[in-house]
Amino acid sequence: MTNHSPKSTTPDATMKMSHQGRARLRATEQAVYRYYNDMGKDKGHCTWGVGILDHKGVCTKEEMGEKVSVEMVDREFDKKIAETERIVHRNIHVVLTQAQFDALCSLSYNAGAKGSFTTFNLVNKDEFAGAAANIALMIKVQVVVDGKKKYVIAPGLIKRRAEEGAPFLVKDTSTAASK
Repeated sequence: MTNHSPKSTTPDATMKMSHQGRARLRATEQAVYRYYNDMGKDKGHCTWGVGILDHKGVCTKEEMGEKVSVEMVDREFDKKIAETERIVHRNIHVVLTQAQFDALCSLSYNAGAKGSFTTFNLVNKDEFAGAAANIALMIKVQVVVDGKKKYVIAPGLIKRRAEEGAPFLVKDTSTAASK
């Protein structure tokens, strides 16, 4: 087991997602100024803005007609970033590089605290390769087809998860975010 974390032993409770990390996340999520189903027509969950979940299950016809403003999207994005930073601070008890912190914020922005739980535990045990491997497995989403729940691979998550796992696989993780 190789520890890729810096030499300090205290996590930085003031760490924030970097401007580069925020920009990458914003580009990955892509701002949509209306309500939409995140897995395509009549699939996935009702979402709006920058990957903001409105509710589980598909949007109603009325919701699909709703528009949202740039200001609403920007405000909710900032709010959700602050929420994910708090999730990472509450759940991680080891020192992270900026690239690792950004990656965990991106992961928890998309998967939430519960969905990121196993990865957080692996990081806290300094099992960075295991954390990267776990992130790579997180490419399936639950959809309802003909009234039955099933898990399908979300193609957009494959590249995203590879990028989120990368900072945990390199020796000098401080430069992983810039690659």
